[in-house]
Amino acid sequence: MGWLLEICDITKSFSGVPVLNGVSLSLQAGEIHALVGENGAGKSTLMKVVAGLHQPDAGELRLDGNPTRFRSPHEALLAGVAMIHQELLPFLDLTVAENIFMGIEPVSGPGWIDRPALHRKTVELLDRLGLKIPPDRRMRELRVAEMQTVEILKALAHNARLIIMDEPTSALTDREAGALFAILNDLRQRGASIIYISHKLEEVFRLADRVTILRDGCHVATHPIGGITTEALISLMVGRPLANRPRSAPGRAAPPILSVRNLALGRRFNNVSFDLAPGEVLGIAGLMGAGRSSLLSALYGLDPADSGQISIGGRALKISSPRNALDAGIGLVTEDRKVSGFIPLFGPRQNMTLAALRRWCRFGWIDQAAESAVADEQIRLFGIRASGRDQPVLRLSGGNQQKVVLARSMLAGPGVLLLDEPTRGIDIAAKEEVHRIVSDLARNGTAILLVSSELPELLSLSHRLLVMCEGRITGTLDPRTTTQEEILTLAMPG
Repeated sequence: MGWLLEICDITKSFSGVPVLNGVSLSLQAGEIHALVGENGAGKSTLMKVVAGLHQPDAGELRLDGNPTRFRSPHEALLAGVAMIHQELLPFLDLTVAENIFMGIEPVSGPGWIDRPALHRKTVELLDRLGLKIPPDRRMRELRVAEMQTVEILKALAHNARLIIMDEPTSALTDREAGALFAILNDLRQRGASIIYISHKLEEVFRLADRVTILRDGCHVATHPIGGITTEALISLMVGRPLANRPRSAPGRAAPPILSVRNLALGRRFNNVSFDLAPGEVLGIAGLMGAGRSSLLSALYGLDPADSGQISIGGRALKISSPRNALDAGIGLVTEDRKVSGFIPLFGPRQNMTLAALRRWCRFGWIDQAAESAVADEQIRLFGIRASGRDQPVLRLSGGNQQKVVLARSMLAGPGVLLLDEPTRGIDIAAKEEVHRIVSDLARNGTAILLVSSELPELLSLSHRLLVMCEGRITGTLDPRTTTQEEILTLAMPG
């Protein structure tokens, strides 16, 4: 059988951490091939290798049977391979036509775009898929679903034979998703091939001809979609053994320190209610876009909730800014430490004392001796490996960077600590240290709200587990008795 694309034993590591381990799969012409797995399974990384965004450490790509290596997305596009990312990046102030034909505009002379030809070619593409988007409309005036469609048209304008789509419906309504599916089915009938990454299994069963499962950077299985059940697919996705995971002790029998009632924020989450007791770790599971990070941002005042009530120690509060949250005893460790977790060129000392700097100020001046003594103590307590308290945090390993962020959050003295993906992007040894720190904090009375995409991490650290799906809480589970399959079933839309 002739294959359009063959992915052969692809291996990829980042900073010595393996992400893909000898992954292989093949794609036929005119096929929709679904790629599924938990967060962190390696799906997006593998597709970025195919699209020229990453270079593999080992392995080979074959296009039409010919060995191929794309050094850039532009090279991949010239060969007919296009990737549409989950986070769309259109040129918002340019028109639909200008976005579609960016870089391949028809010209009427050196330096002059042939505007009538540009309009005509765009209309031809729109008519081909039965679409009614005006070619001269600015991209910022479009809905997300229309922007998604423009990205598909851009791929077709470059004569793409293979289109990779990463979570394309994460920001679409059901009706918009249905329109997208109709377009994809039409493309399949015209001979185009599509690799479709999605956490939404009902979409996989609705669209795909075959499905490949990745787990921990490895290829687990490939099945015809008619030859596997939803239950079997979930089992293959979460097949990691849970041997030796520590049993969580029950949360402390104490009045809640944090109470949330009917909290809502736009389309991100709605009607969220829960209680959190001192010394308790309350885990939140869910897929990307479920509203977990948005919930933590609202509790910390980064994106204040539209409605609902937040109470600390039985007293209702309005959390409209991080200062309100800090004053109420709420700390946050953000999802992306490099973007919003620390100041890269500052050392551990300055980064750790930022949230409570007033404690080391005298008459408007920082008492640097006192600040340094506190920083040294935190470096010791958290086991931070650095050449000194003023070594730029940018130069530290990911695990030590994360411990600096944790230490800073704890110096502010929070009774409630919000942790968003606290072990993302750190190695196994550092992850174990962060787990120890979280357990020690809870043992000493800190109430912790933990968001993580790693189910074993949630199961081993949490006393209780909430599951979110599409902005709502769909279940409350006991980590000591639940299974990964049960969690994913509650997390999957439909």
